Amino acid sequence: MAKDESCSTQLIDGDGIFNVSGIDQFIKDVKLGECGLSYAVVSIMGPQSSGKSTLLNNLFHTNFMEMDAFKGRSQTTKGIWMARCTGIEPCTLVMDLEGTDGRERGEDDTAFEKQSALFALAVSDIVLINMWCHDIGREQAANKPLLKTVFQVMMRLFSPRKTTLLFVIRDKTRTPLENLEPVLREDIQKIWDSVPKPEAHKETPLSEFFNVEVVALSSYEEKEEQFKEQVANLRQRFFHSIAPGGLAGDRRGVVPASGFSFSAQEIWKVIKENKDLDLPAHKVMVATVRCEEIANEKFSGVQTNEEWCQLQEAVQSGPVMGFGKKLSSILNTCLLGYDSEAIYFDEGVRSAKRKQLEEKLLQLVQPAYQSMLGHIRSGTFEKFKTAFEKALNAGEGFALASTTCSQSCMALFDEGCAEVVIEQADWDTSRVRDKLQRDIDSHITSVRAAKLSEITSSFEAKMNDALSGPVEALLDGANNETWSSIRKLLRRETESAISGLSNALSGFDMDQENRELMLSRLEDYARDVVEAKAKEEAGRILIRMKDRFSMLFSHDSDSMPRVWTGKEDIRAITRIARSTSLKLLSVMVAVRLDNEADNIEKTLSSALLDNKSSGAITERSITTHDPLASSTWEEIPQSKTLITPVQCKSIWRQFKSETEYSITQAISAQEANKRNNNWLPPPWAMVALLVLGFNEFMTLLRNPFYLFVIFICFLLVKALWVQLDISAEFRNGALPGLISLSSKFLPTVMNILKRLAEEGQKAATNDPQGNAPISSKSFQNGAGTSTNMSSSASSGVTSSGNGSEYSSVAKEE
Repeated sequence: MAKDESCSTQLIDGDGIFNVSGIDQFIKDVKLGECGLSYAVVSIMGPQSSGKSTLLNNLFHTNFMEMDAFKGRSQTTKGIWMARCTGIEPCTLVMDLEGTDGRERGEDDTAFEKQSALFALAVSDIVLINMWCHDIGREQAANKPLLKTVFQVMMRLFSPRKTTLLFVIRDKTRTPLENLEPVLREDIQKIWDSVPKPEAHKETPLSEFFNVEVVALSSYEEKEEQFKEQVANLRQRFFHSIAPGGLAGDRRGVVPASGFSFSAQEIWKVIKENKDLDLPAHKVMVATVRCEEIANEKFSGVQTNEEWCQLQEAVQSGPVMGFGKKLSSILNTCLLGYDSEAIYFDEGVRSAKRKQLEEKLLQLVQPAYQSMLGHIRSGTFEKFKTAFEKALNAGEGFALASTTCSQSCMALFDEGCAEVVIEQADWDTSRVRDKLQRDIDSHITSVRAAKLSEITSSFEAKMNDALSGPVEALLDGANNETWSSIRKLLRRETESAISGLSNALSGFDMDQENRELMLSRLEDYARDVVEAKAKEEAGRILIRMKDRFSMLFSHDSDSMPRVWTGKEDIRAITRIARSTSLKLLSVMVAVRLDNEADNIEKTLSSALLDNKSSGAITERSITTHDPLASSTWEEIPQSKTLITPVQCKSIWRQFKSETEYSITQAISAQEANKRNNNWLPPPWAMVALLVLGFNEFMTLLRNPFYLFVIFICFLLVKALWVQLDISAEFRNGALPGLISLSSKFLPTVMNILKRLAEEGQKAATNDPQGNAPISSKSFQNGAGTSTNMSSSASSGVTSSGNGSEYSSVAKEE
């Protein structure tokens, strides 16, 4: 046959007859004699119909007969069958043992299953012990009484042989393997410690005879895919199983493959002839199976119970009134039904199965119970938040409100938990209660932080409003008392704000350290506001200096605009304006909130307001140290410096450059004013005119008509002077003035004549006497004209010099 095909034979039949010919033929078929010591023997033991053959077929790809579940639960494997594992190296033989606790053999015919178990332990390198997950932890579980007797007889009949006991936990529940394995190992150790041992093995530990391994598999019927995946992973452990570290790596006294048949026959003979294998009756086993069936039936009934399903569905969406009483009634009905049906079975098994059923039921309802607790917790938490907010809005102190609301809500939670208690469970609600308490504490902390932040922000905003404007005004009007005034302002506003904040914090029950820390932060914030405003103003220092210079230079002491008449001392005014601007610069170079004296103003004055000539300054800069050739001030720390000495020097240079134009304009205005005011001839010329023009003067006195003509000419000339604004035209030079006057002279004259003509016509129209003498009219017109011209001349003296203003004045006259 092919090497990878599974080959099987019945090693021992149901009557205990060893199949010698069959094993010999099997060894030839699988060529076991060629393997030497490189082979392994695996066997499986466990209750009847527990899926042993199914496990072996899936694990080793054998073809053992499996039970047909649709035909009922009955004995499938009779005796001991052996097969060669397919696809596993080294050559591995597997034995499928008849199941224990079989109905076919009856309650008292248990010798064969004990013999076969002992045979498997004596022959095999690895023994798979197939057991149900729910048997773990039970004193009378399947295979445990069997193992106890087998251990005892094995030590008496055979020398120590290291065998691996691989406990396969079937139909694993949600309990993690790491929690099941310690219990199982402890049970095996108890069995080993309890069995009587011969003197040779009194102190022999379990590890001398057995290696204990534990694996868990899901249900084959309910989770077939997961079961097969887990079996595939377990199969990998049987590859090279006899290698060091493998499942059978510690085996001792291995028989060569050619002598395996003879060795197995001798071992079975010794076991069959031994009379001490009279194990206890299997009433416990029967009770175990039947109580298990009853428990499973009752558990399934609860799962499909309509009242339970409605309760489970309702609790998912919200709290359910009377949850604890309803659920306790359902569980109590289930347990009473179990007690009535299992009353005639072994009391120990019945109690153990009842406890297991109760645990499964509680495990079933626990999620709903936890959901109910979650609803109570969330509802209580929402009530706390509402009550807490209401108390704070009512003006109650924060510490008092948080304590009162927290205590009342925790009491309310305890009342809710008492209503959902399940009689059959002794579950502790402390975790949920602690979670609620943490949520409440977290919310209190969050609200507390928000309130403190709100209060702090409010006081900071007030502090900013109280300091920003006044500090800016004080820095704008910089003088020797500026920083002293700022310090007083800062101290006053800080004390007021700290007092208010301290009163606001009184309701928070804060410890002294945190309280002082918050007050200190507010005080630091006030200083930061002043420093930030000073830094902001320092960034605009050049603009501020130019504004101050312009105000002092262009306005007099009464804040009236200066008119440069020629009498002002521009040099002195410039020096005062620059000195005041420098004062502003000296104030703004550093933050002086600590009232420490410095020589910055003196340094700046000596370096920037020196009266020496530029040549002297250059010579001084070369021969002496420049006090502003530095990036720091000697008296001021770097953190308090707003403008460095080098920056001061640069700012002053730019300031002088940008104010030079104003000074030049003032000087030009003075010179022009002086030129305009020097229109009179020299005194000697005036005396000469009086002496030489005496005759002409006398002629004018003798003939008043000349005076009238001169007066009329004077008025005309004056009107032209005002209309043309001759002084202003010649202010920019003689040639530009002549050009401008030549273009405006004729239109101005024509405008004056037109006005005179209009006035004359108006006078003639208003005269009612048509027969008046012509000479009289002429005289009157002349007089009116003279009057109008006089008024126009008088108005022109105060006009701005343009033609339109003169026209309006003449029209009003």
